[in-house]
Amino acid sequence: MKRLDLKKDLKRFYVPSPKQVDLLQVPPMNFIMVDGKGDPNTSKAYRDAIDVLFNLSYTLKFAIKKEDGVDYPVMALEGLWSTPQGVPFALADRDSWSWTSMIMQPDCVSNEWFHRTIEMVRSKKDLPSLDLARLERFDEGLSAQIMHLGPYSAEEPTIKRIHAFISESGYVPRGRHHEIYLGDPRRSAPEKLRTVLRQPVEPKSRL
Repeated sequence: MKRLDLKKDLKRFYVPSPKQVDLLQVPPMNFIMVDGKGDPNTSKAYRDAIDVLFNLSYTLKFAIKKEDGVDYPVMALEGLWSTPQGVPFALADRDSWSWTSMIMQPDCVSNEWFHRTIEMVRSKKDLPSLDLARLERFDEGLSAQIMHLGPYSAEEPTIKRIHAFISESGYVPRGRHHEIYLGDPRRSAPEKLRTVLRQPVEPKSRL
């Protein structure tokens, strides 16, 4: 049995310090993704997306372990977030948020395996968002990130801290706001939640 220690191998990208913002080059990774729009606290589409992501991820894990002899952990739920053009998160109506929910997959999860697993899950469960799921290679590149400790509703000061660091370091934000949810809000007290906050960047224009 071959075991992939993804959490150890990718620790730098998934367990940053809560004390300082770091700049790092995020390598390309495979993700199962589902796109949607709306307030994650009230949106059925968001709940359906998460249900699909975990069903596919665990079905893949056990099928690959059985057939290919490769074992690995199911990784954390992640999300890419954006608001209408030019509207900061703090001011945007949550119903206007666009999101991509996703879970990272090891390289052994091929397109063939992904499509086989779609049919495995379809044969057992009726999941509304199943046909919205896709396997995609996501190349995030140079990014600033930090660990946020506490409830999701208290992220704003930490997000502002990231953006201040980006500006002071000679960069500007690029792409979508990225969050990695290391805690389970159903089992952890809000003050003990851990969330990686990440923002891709690019150099400021010299013009």
